Amino acid sequence: MSLLVVGLSHRSAPVSVLERASLAADTQAKLLQDTLAAEPATEAAVLATCNRIELYADVDKFHAGVAELSTLLAQHSGVGLDELTPYLYVHYEDRAVHHLFSVACGLDSMVVGEGQILGQIKDALARGQELHTAGRLLNDLFQQALRVGKRAHSETGIDRAGQSLVSFGLQQLAAGADPGLWARGKRALVIGAGSMSSLAAATLARTGVAEIVVANRTRSRADRLVEILQQGDDTTVRAHAVEMSAVGDELTRADVVISCTGATGLVLTADALADALGVTLDAPAEAPAATAVPVPADVDQHAAWVENGSATSAPEAPRRITLPAQSTGPVRLALLDLAMPRDIDGAAHRIDGVRLVDIESLADASADAPMAADVDQVRTIVADEVAAFGAAQRAAHVAPTVVALRTMAADVVAGEIARLDGRLPDLDEKQRAEITQTVRRVVDKLLHAPTVRVKQLASEPGGAGYADALRELFDLDPQTVAAVSRADLNDPNRGRS
Repeated sequence: MSLLVVGLSHRSAPVSVLERASLAADTQAKLLQDTLAAEPATEAAVLATCNRIELYADVDKFHAGVAELSTLLAQHSGVGLDELTPYLYVHYEDRAVHHLFSVACGLDSMVVGEGQILGQIKDALARGQELHTAGRLLNDLFQQALRVGKRAHSETGIDRAGQSLVSFGLQQLAAGADPGLWARGKRALVIGAGSMSSLAAATLARTGVAEIVVANRTRSRADRLVEILQQGDDTTVRAHAVEMSAVGDELTRADVVISCTGATGLVLTADALADALGVTLDAPAEAPAATAVPVPADVDQHAAWVENGSATSAPEAPRRITLPAQSTGPVRLALLDLAMPRDIDGAAHRIDGVRLVDIESLADASADAPMAADVDQVRTIVADEVAAFGAAQRAAHVAPTVVALRTMAADVVAGEIARLDGRLPDLDEKQRAEITQTVRRVVDKLLHAPTVRVKQLASEPGGAGYADALRELFDLDPQTVAAVSRADLNDPNRGRS
């Protein structure tokens, strides 16, 4: 196993960089295809969410893999490599497994313990399977990550450590008030009908808003989301869909707006919001200068960190620029922007009567949120699962060699029985069957102990060399071993849930 992950997230990069580096669905597909075309990678998967972009690959060369994956991320994100490199982190082999398992459990989320990441990991795996870029290693890895995440949520109280990004965002909009009391009777506008927008609409309905209006570029998806909301047994919310062209009119009637679309430009400008409220947009305040932070010189330094074991992540991200303070007067319109890149103009902060919560402000707020004691229990689960996954992968690495050895032994037995038939043609079927069975039992007994033992040894740390030793000792044809591995990799039932 030579698993490598190169990526950036809310922990390593400011939101402005994440926003520019975000990848559309078609760009993710092209990134995966180009990664496989690159020499160091044989498998690839991309995990892209509103606050992380990570490229996973099975590589045969570490330094070349880091350089190639970093370059590909820069090319497809549109952010120059020199600018992107300081925010990238690198994890390799067991540390890469540990990272993904931690992500799956919500330990690396902006809101610790949120469970939506599991759906995003599932989508990343499905994309890799559909494009045939995820092979045996990444299928096993992502399937196991999903199981580890589900185990963490079912066996611990990690859910109490944080909520979904939507729930946390509503808490920030409520500004210390009970979200249920704050939302009761309000009219909400949800822009978008994807997974995050659907979660937002369902959360609003449970929270107690009186009415939800859904606007989406594809009207049929908005209609479907409204239908789902109206079928809910735990809410009595009124809901209907509108065209995107009606958003301006809906703003004049809305109390709460949640937006999460895949648009590459702004969906709601500050001018449009000011017009909807009938107010004048104030002149922008001068923004303070960003604080300089030492960063690594190039990609090779990332590689050195990992190889030397001195660090496994990028340096601390620069401090975020604090936006001008929001109005202290009564809030007429509460805005929650969950999109990356952002849907709502940041200048909405300057509109009197508007409260805006976006990914950047959520990151700042969650940084100070207390972590539940259950987090330690989840970390223990992750450590145990990483060890188990590594052992299973090392054992799987030797399995094709063991199969090739037994195949060779069976061929030897078959050859000797054929030779015996030529020398003793008068043997009857019963005698021939008894001799054949006896020879096979002898071979099986001779091979049993070494093959069982080599699987045990291979599953231990540093045990990858036992497969090579077995091939050398029994002079096994490398092509035969490779053929067994390919047959296992191409098994259509492997890695499917």
